[in-house]
Amino acid sequence: MNIADISRQRYTTKHYDKTRKIPAEQLAQLFEVIRNSPSSVNAQPWHFFVVDNDAARTRIMPAIMEINHPRVADSSHTLIFCAKTPLDEQHLQTVLAQEEKDGRFGEGEIKEMMDKGRHFFVNKNSTTSQAQLEWESKQLYIVLGQLLFAAAAIGIDSTAIEGFDDEKMDDILELKQQGLKSILVVSLGYRAANDSNASRPKSRLPKEQIFTRI
Repeated sequence: MNIADISRQRYTTKHYDKTRKIPAEQLAQLFEVIRNSPSSVNAQPWHFFVVDNDAARTRIMPAIMEINHPRVADSSHTLIFCAKTPLDEQHLQTVLAQEEKDGRFGEGEIKEMMDKGRHFFVNKNSTTSQAQLEWESKQLYIVLGQLLFAAAAIGIDSTAIEGFDDEKMDDILELKQQGLKSILVVSLGYRAANDSNASRPKSRLPKEQIFTRI
């Protein structure tokens, strides 16, 4: 299957088969896709909570809009994407230390250059705490795209969920105390036999309307 076929066949799942669970090996692949996702200046300004049991689902459900309850209740796994608030110096130094450990610098002054460059772009996008959060959120949506496509490539269905109360989610998971802010929710699993969205044809504007060669 080529990547265009994957993009055509992937859709937003509305109803999941609660009896089917994602195998550990495939789940590990998806986690690795998340971990390897690109971010601006490799800042990796994120943290992800994994919901994979009924107790955890019950705990977060008050923060999920009622229309989206089935996507969380019946999916195999639900992920909560969070941004770091603030994106502080300690985190930046942790990233720098990991880069050095992974051998990204070698000889010369590249470590200092990378550090300065990262600080420049973080500061550029952190004129206010809201500006920083918006910049970090963009990075999380890059991860979302990577995850949705990767899941479809290995036969796993998905739903990106913005229909939730972020303030309530933050309270339930005590995110503020951890320096985190919930941004979006993603459910993963396998479509139910009665998921009508699976049989609906994909509808997109024709390429002539969205591409311009210059």
